Amino acid sequence: MPVVDLFDLPAKGVLIGLDPGTKTIGVAATDLSRILCSPVETIPKLKLAPALARFFDVYEERKGAGLVVGLPLNVDGGQGPRVQSVRTLVSNLLKVRDVPVAFQDERYSTVAADEVMREMSFTDQRRSDRIDAMAAAMILRSALERLEAGR
Repeated sequence: MPVVDLFDLPAKGVLIGLDPGTKTIGVAATDLSRILCSPVETIPKLKLAPALARFFDVYEERKGAGLVVGLPLNVDGGQGPRVQSVRTLVSNLLKVRDVPVAFQDERYSTVAADEVMREMSFTDQRRSDRIDAMAAAMILRSALERLEAGR
């Protein structure tokens, strides 16, 4: 299945969010009713094959219906080298398994996740361990808000 528009993802079922970084992949999931978005885990990306295998384990455990991947656009909305890196990751992911994938602008998601975690009094180490999964939850939340708004 090719990459689809956010509005073309399955209308029902759990959505899985990804915040792809250079060293890790943050993973989050909605609940079945798509009201809650929760951080799930941060997957180390030392080697791509084991990282993708772990991701698909999570996808199956959560009974994923679709995937929302954070797209790291530049502040001006342009696409830099990180966008190509994410697109390559998604291409590799789709070679392993055919799942519906949509992109969501992820500008400032890590900053927002860090702010939330500071407000929750997470220690520096705990924030470091969970920041990418929390950012994935923020990406997923913004996608759900977009879907609700119908834009």
